[in-house]
Amino acid sequence: MIVVADNLRITLPAVQQAVERLDPEPIRQMANACKAAGAQAMDINSGPLTRNPAEKMTFLVHSVQACVDLPLVLDTTNPDAMAAGLAACNGRATINGVSLEPEKLQRILPLARQTDADLVAYLLRPDGHVPADAAGRMEAAVQLFAECEKAGIAPERLIFDPIVAPLTWQDGNRQNMAVLKTIRTLSDLLGVPVRTIAGLSNLTTGAPDATARKRYQHAFLPMLADAGTDFILMNVLDPDLMRTVEACRNITAGSVFSWQ
Repeated sequence: MIVVADNLRITLPAVQQAVERLDPEPIRQMANACKAAGAQAMDINSGPLTRNPAEKMTFLVHSVQACVDLPLVLDTTNPDAMAAGLAACNGRATINGVSLEPEKLQRILPLARQTDADLVAYLLRPDGHVPADAAGRMEAAVQLFAECEKAGIAPERLIFDPIVAPLTWQDGNRQNMAVLKTIRTLSDLLGVPVRTIAGLSNLTTGAPDATARKRYQHAFLPMLADAGTDFILMNVLDPDLMRTVEACRNITAGSVFSWQ
C-alpha cells in the first residue's frame, strides 16, 4: 500500500488563508510534516478555486515542490486549475480525477492524454451519484475503462476509486462492503491488472469525535489492505494510523516475518 497524504486541503482554515495570501510557509510546513510522518505522495486538494484558479494551483504545487520531492496528486474540480498544476509539476503527476460525468470526460480526459499523467477514475454514475452496490461500481468501471481506452489512455495509467462511503449514510455499511468486493474483482473484470485507491477519511465523515474517527478507520484499514488496495488516501499525521499501515504491510508482504 502506498500512503497518500490527504492533509493538504483547502477546507483547513490555515491552508485557505495561505492560498488567499499566496503565503508559502504554512503549505511548506504541512508538506514537511507529512513527509516526516511517512507519506509517500501528497494530495493537493484545492477544491473548486473559483477565483484565479491557475495562479493558486501553481502556487500550491511550487510551494510543496520547494521543500519535498514526493509525487503529487492534483485534486481539483476546476479544469483550468488542473491544467496549471500539471504544467507546474516537476515530473509526472496524478490527476484526481475523472468519472462518467459528461463534463469531466470532456475536460479531464484530454488533459490526461496530453500530459501523460496518471488518472484517478471515480466509479460514479454519469449523474455523479455513488452506485448502489458492487455491481453498479463494476458497471461504471467497465464504461469508464472504455472511455479512457477510446481517449488513448493506457490501463496502467488508471487508478480506480470505488468510493468509500461515510458510515452515517443509510446504507454506509453495505456500500463499504461493496467497495471491498469491487477492489478484489476489478482486475479480473477488466481483464488487465489495474490499480485502486481508497479515501479512508471519507469513512468517518461526520464522526462525533476523534476517538470514534480513529476507531473505525483503524478497523477498515486492514480490510482495505486485505482486499489488495494499492493506494490509501489518509491522514498521515495520525501516528497510530501510520503504525497500523506498517503492520498491514508486514502481514500482507508475502515475505518471512521478523519482529526486527
